[in-house]
Amino acid sequence: MTLTTAVLIACALAFATKAIGYAIPPRLVEGERTMRVSTLLPAALLAGLIVVQTAADGPALVLDARVGALVVAALLLWRGAGFITVVIAGAVTAGLLRLIGIG
Repeated sequence: MTLTTAVLIACALAFATKAIGYAIPPRLVEGERTMRVSTLLPAALLAGLIVVQTAADGPALVLDARVGALVVAALLLWRGAGFITVVIAGAVTAGLLRLIGIG
């Protein structure tokens, strides 16, 4: 299978998924429980992606400068810092930890 074929198949599947969404009866998606789950699901998926990208290198668990940067970013977000401040502080933290030999 070529890359072009794979991309076209992925596009067709994405379109089919969207089309099927319109066919679902409203009573199945308008419940309180469904709304609560659909509201929280993106945050849970993003948290899982962040953990995998930060602390994993293939099958191995790696604790390096990325973890330190993530901790600093999380603390700044908790304290209400702006997005750009969080990103710059995380990058500076990772750089400094790598400079001293961690990661």
